[in-house]
Amino acid sequence: MAYLVRRGGDRFDVRESVATPAGPRSRTLATFRARLTPEVLERAAARAERRFDRDALLAAAERLGLVTTERREDRAARELLAELRCGARIDPVLVTLLRDALASAESAPVPAALAEVAEWVGVPAARRGEALRDLLRVSDRIVRSRGPVRARAERAFPRFSSRRATRRRSDAARAR
Repeated sequence: MAYLVRRGGDRFDVRESVATPAGPRSRTLATFRARLTPEVLERAAARAERRFDRDALLAAAERLGLVTTERREDRAARELLAELRCGARIDPVLVTLLRDALASAESAPVPAALAEVAEWVGVPAARRGEALRDLLRVSDRIVRSRGPVRARAERAFPRFSSRRATRRRSDAARAR
């Protein structure tokens, strides 16, 4: 049965155990970075010598917090949407064919939260990370440019301290 192994950073292996005369061994079926895609699963299934349980691998990926992409079609649609949002032009004949093909496809209303971030659909992770770092830099500059938001509040109760420290303070107060 196949299983997932973290190799370090965002690299992972899909492996399977194989019994040999020298004892059990592990065989790498596929290696991938951060995202478990259908292509990775197909490559691993093609190389597997034992039973390959796709659902068990997807569950293991979920436990590890990996992003799983189950449908290639979604990726192609995201890429096309990203291209169109960037101002790419498509042949008018292809536009007509796409409209005809999409007219019969199942659709759902776009949630308000997704409508606000639709321009980021299909954008590579590196570009999204770059935008996030830019936002963090801007917020850091805003925080640095203004003064302290509020002064530290005085403590409502005196600190606990030893009798000796209390005596020193009272002696210092009398000396003033």
